[in-house]
Amino acid sequence: MSHTDELPPGPDFALGVPLASVPAEGVLGGRVGKEAVLIARLDDGLHAVGATCTHYSGPLAEGLRVGDEIRCPWHHAFFSIRDGFARKSPAFGRLPTWRVDIEGDTVFVREQTHAKPPTPQPRTRRERIVIIGGGAAGFAAAERLRDLGHTGALTMLSADADGPYDRPNLSKDYLVGNMPEDWIPLSSQAHYDRRKIDLRVGTKVVSIDPTAREVVLREGDRIGYDALLIATGAAPRPLRLPGFDLPNVFSLRSLTDARAIIAACANARSVAFVGAGFIGMEAAGALRERGLEVHVVAPDAVPMERALGADIGAWIQSLHAAKGVQFHLREKPASFDGKALVVESGTRIPCDALVVGVGVAPRTSLAEEAGLKVDDGIVVDAQLQTSLPDHFAAGDVARFPIGDQLARVEHWVHAERMGQAAAANILGAAAAFDDVPFFWTYHQGIDVRYCGYAGKWDRVEIDGALEAQDFTARYFREGVLVAAASVGRDLENLAIEASLHR
Repeated sequence: MSHTDELPPGPDFALGVPLASVPAEGVLGGRVGKEAVLIARLDDGLHAVGATCTHYSGPLAEGLRVGDEIRCPWHHAFFSIRDGFARKSPAFGRLPTWRVDIEGDTVFVREQTHAKPPTPQPRTRRERIVIIGGGAAGFAAAERLRDLGHTGALTMLSADADGPYDRPNLSKDYLVGNMPEDWIPLSSQAHYDRRKIDLRVGTKVVSIDPTAREVVLREGDRIGYDALLIATGAAPRPLRLPGFDLPNVFSLRSLTDARAIIAACANARSVAFVGAGFIGMEAAGALRERGLEVHVVAPDAVPMERALGADIGAWIQSLHAAKGVQFHLREKPASFDGKALVVESGTRIPCDALVVGVGVAPRTSLAEEAGLKVDDGIVVDAQLQTSLPDHFAAGDVARFPIGDQLARVEHWVHAERMGQAAAANILGAAAAFDDVPFFWTYHQGIDVRYCGYAGKWDRVEIDGALEAQDFTARYFREGVLVAAASVGRDLENLAIEASLHR
């Protein structure tokens, strides 16, 4: 719940509700005292679980029920209604479960039952599992491996100075200053200790020896494995232009990067961004909210046109422009002297700091040197296994089958879900990864939710009004719906995601 005394909406189930009020297909939202609870009618009777998403407290009663699952309207986490288990990221904590009593024609929910899902027995025993990478895919894989009953050694090696953290918020609330740093970690060291996950931060892997089944660390130590997951992610693409190596030039990929930008902006009056992608535009909005003069330089006609189309891109630009962000579009950077960015047309843009965001490149060198197949990412099959048996890849670094093509999808939730799927397959699930990509992006107080994978599309249909902040854009390729972006229509976006499931 939010930090208020406001009660969750709906009836108090402790006082009873009519049995007939529980729908056959959806859910009934309400509360038990001050706790949000939902009731659903499944094939074996009524079940009740907490109605507050364990990710960022989304209202689950406003979400979509699919079978015995409730899906969060905000960030599309999937939960079991039977036992509260978080089946799909970005949530990892399970929902509380509640006992349902039926007395005559009245339903009562009064106390928690603390139901736990059964721990499955892995089909394939792996005594030693090593994960390279501590980002979305690596963290999610480690969690799911323990959920699925892996009791052997589990080591997560991260080159990052910090343990796994919520990277999407680096360009949002954290950069604004609205989120304290202790909210950023995905979990605590005590949690890793309790689950016996050997997390090693600041640890650089220099090579993989697939013959010996060992990874080699910078210090020379070797760690053996029976199965390896490579989740090394992607690195910002540098721009090799004059002055772009100065100390007040930044990228935004890690918590260290975000801290450095915040520190640099403490005494700055203006900042320029090179690139008008999702993260750059979010960060531009965040620093504008901090009171800085903000410039955005990009060769595009409108921001994010390739991902969302010209109409939505122009609308997002207008949101930022209304808050004072200054745009220099159809321009390319030429040089930076530490005090101003010069673009190719000759215009000089004074700025105290420069943030470069022109895309990322998959970190494939370890895999390539180990002999794994690499082609714009580590190539994996439908089960996320690489060209070498027992070697898996997930997240931004992995290029996987989607439809009739191979693709890399650089979205946080998708990386987490790839990690979860890879974990299951490491333990013998032999299941194809077929999740529908999903992401959200935040601009000047407005969330845009996107599901699907368009790649390229040939038609966009917009239902609703952009200026009213109430619309769904549907992207088609050869007459087939492949993706959708929406604002103010969370349930509709969930329904489209479900329909797109391959």
